[in-house]
Amino acid sequence: MSAAGTPLMCLTITVQLMQSLTPAATAVAMATLVEHVAVEATPFTQVAVVLGMYATVIVASHVLEAVSVPLQYAVKARMDGAQRAEIASLAATSETIEVLERPKVQQLIRQARAEPVNWTERTVGDGAHSQLAIVTGMVGVIASCVVLAQLAWWLVPLVLLPAVLNSLIRSRQALEFFHEWRRGAPAGLHAESWSRILIAPEASKEVRIFGFAGLATARMRRHILGMFEPVWGIAVRSLRQQWSKFVLVTGGLGIAYVVAVVDAVEGSGSVALETAVFAAGWAIYQGFGHDPRAVTGALPGIAALTELRTAFAEPAHDRTTQSTAHDGADRADHVSTAAPGPAARPPLVRFEGIGFQYPGTQHAVLDGLDLEIRPGELLAVVGLNGAGKSTLIKLLSGLYRPTRGRITADGTDIEELGLAAWRRGLSVVFQDFVKYHLTLADNVALGMADAPGDRRMLEAAAQEAGLTSVIDDLPQGWETPLARSRQGGVDLSGGQWQQVVLARTLFAARSGAGLLVLDEPTAHLDVRTEFEVFRKIVERRRKVSIVLISHRLSTVRFCDRIVLLDGGRITETGSHDELVALGGQYARLFKIQAERFAAGYDDRAEEAAP
Repeated sequence: MSAAGTPLMCLTITVQLMQSLTPAATAVAMATLVEHVAVEATPFTQVAVVLGMYATVIVASHVLEAVSVPLQYAVKARMDGAQRAEIASLAATSETIEVLERPKVQQLIRQARAEPVNWTERTVGDGAHSQLAIVTGMVGVIASCVVLAQLAWWLVPLVLLPAVLNSLIRSRQALEFFHEWRRGAPAGLHAESWSRILIAPEASKEVRIFGFAGLATARMRRHILGMFEPVWGIAVRSLRQQWSKFVLVTGGLGIAYVVAVVDAVEGSGSVALETAVFAAGWAIYQGFGHDPRAVTGALPGIAALTELRTAFAEPAHDRTTQSTAHDGADRADHVSTAAPGPAARPPLVRFEGIGFQYPGTQHAVLDGLDLEIRPGELLAVVGLNGAGKSTLIKLLSGLYRPTRGRITADGTDIEELGLAAWRRGLSVVFQDFVKYHLTLADNVALGMADAPGDRRMLEAAAQEAGLTSVIDDLPQGWETPLARSRQGGVDLSGGQWQQVVLARTLFAARSGAGLLVLDEPTAHLDVRTEFEVFRKIVERRRKVSIVLISHRLSTVRFCDRIVLLDGGRITETGSHDELVALGGQYARLFKIQAERFAAGYDDRAEEAAP
């Protein structure tokens, strides 16, 4: 609860306590009022004072209720916000993405992110508020018991014990319903999937052509019944058991009320006291009226957050290198906080005996790989799908750590440089790049987020990426949001988005990045646009080192050096002409692609219409 802040929590607890004492205070005020009204000789002024006291209690009750709602909202919002912020920090600040990509961790993030998707899921704020309500409610029960004891002490256990039993029965039935609903959640998800297929516009063509509307409807109905039939059975059984709760309520309260009435009739007790007993007796039952499902529903999220903390605290890999001996403070010394400037001489990067396998697998994606990226070189990495090209990029970017071997920059392990500092001199165009729903200017400037937003540098990067004509057609130019979901926003085609991402990495190069990694940077572009973009990249290669990954071998033929990745190792290396003359796998792949191109095959990546 510390996330809510001490002043807010103290105020909330105070209001909750006062609310819990309201029923007992109301009973006492009502009894006092009845006592004064029942006596004919009571002066009007005294009656007016007592009536004012009673009215004050009633008004205070309503005021406390009105105040408690925004306080509860503020407490829950702060606690839930703190949990979401911690999850975001754990996910975004881990040095590598190895832990983040684990399916188990992704499941834990979904459970812990405090964003319920159905009524059985509650946030940590919901659970904390419910616990507070239960504790303060017990204070109100104690106060009501004190009022009840003024008539006879034995009335306290007579009313309290049935109230406790009634609460336990209600809680058991509520939790049984709760857990059964959760067990049926997978069936509900299946039903929702079939429902989306039936109503989604993009699936409507195939639903009609393949004629599976009847099948989809039947499957949806079967899953819905599978979810709700067990729940309905519990609801019916609970309804039949209402008599037991009725007996408990009427038994304890009934006897207490009869005793109070008899005492009032026989004159052994005052009418005022009997009135207080009537009000306090029912208040005891109300004190046990809180729903335990809010606490139970919040527990999985709290447990998931605890597991996330443990997962992200673990070393990302069992690889032991000299750099792991450095503590966080030593490594932080290498991280510069200064704004980036023009790139210095690009470093000499070496992969030295790199081996790597993804966690939980036995297959070695890279096995004894040695590779050199020379300063100012345009290096192409080619290979069949699954050869490990994308994995090589992840290791170069420090997103994963090698299982064995090391990656050095000018002879220093990049782990010793500090991954944050290393990435400041690196820019990557990933094949599965992100389309940020931001303005065009922000989309490009994110390439070096801490660099000054110099419009001239943005425009120069856009020109290199062939993006100028796209900008001219945008309604607000650089300030146009790249998403129709935003006011005045537009959608771009796949090729246009690729030019935006290219501009992003070229802006990074102009802002200080000395090593560019381009994974299929022109896959969505036609041949002419690709040629123009690639020509400008070639012109820049002496200022920065460029690693180019492309499935189009016609694109890489002008690179300074080409390496073929196969079986986790570099099996061929040389210029295009040298590799063709070698007559190996590269030559065979190039011949196949050349024949396909001559036959008119367009190998651009297919994209949906914007």
